[in-house]
Amino acid sequence: MSENLEHDLLMDEEEDTQAGKYLTFSLGNEFYGIEIKYVTEIVGIQPITEVPELPEYIKGIINLRGKIIPVMDVRLRFKKGQMEYNDRTCIVVIDILDISIGMIVDAVSEVLSISDEEIVPPPDVNKNGKKYIKGIGKSGSEVTLILDCEKLIDEEEAEALGKTSNTEEVCI
Repeated sequence: MSENLEHDLLMDEEEDTQAGKYLTFSLGNEFYGIEIKYVTEIVGIQPITEVPELPEYIKGIINLRGKIIPVMDVRLRFKKGQMEYNDRTCIVVIDILDISIGMIVDAVSEVLSISDEEIVPPPDVNKNGKKYIKGIGKSGSEVTLILDCEKLIDEEEAEALGKTSNTEEVCI
C-alpha cells in the first residue's frame, strides 16, 4: 500500500473516531459542547498577560510551553457576568481559523457522543447577532448547546489575534 493511501486511511479513521464527539463544559448552570476535532488540549487557569486594545472578552495571552496563545473568557463573550476563577476553571485550547485560542470556561465536564439525530437546530430568535450556537444536543434528559467554534471570533478578530500570537518558540 502506498504511503499516501495509508496516510489518507489513517486520517479517515481518526476523523471517524471524532465524529459525533463533543467536549462539554459548563458556564454556570448551562452546558455547552464543542466538536472534539477543534480541541488540542485542556489546561488549568494560569497567569494571563493583558494586551491593550483587544476586545473585553479577550483576557490577554498565555505562554503555553513556548507558544503564545490568546485567551477568551467565554462568559464575557456570551455577555454573562464575570466570575472569579477557581480550581475548576479551565482553559480549553482550540484551533480555529488557523490560530490557537484558549477558551476560559467554568469547568470541563466530559466528552459526549451525540449523534446527528439527537441534534436539533437552535431557535431562530436572534436575527442580527452572531450565531454561536450551531445546534442543541439531547443526551438523555440533558441539553447541551453545541457551539460553532468558527463563529466565536470573526475573521477580523482572528487576524488581530493571529498578530498577537505566534507559532515560534519564545524564551522562558
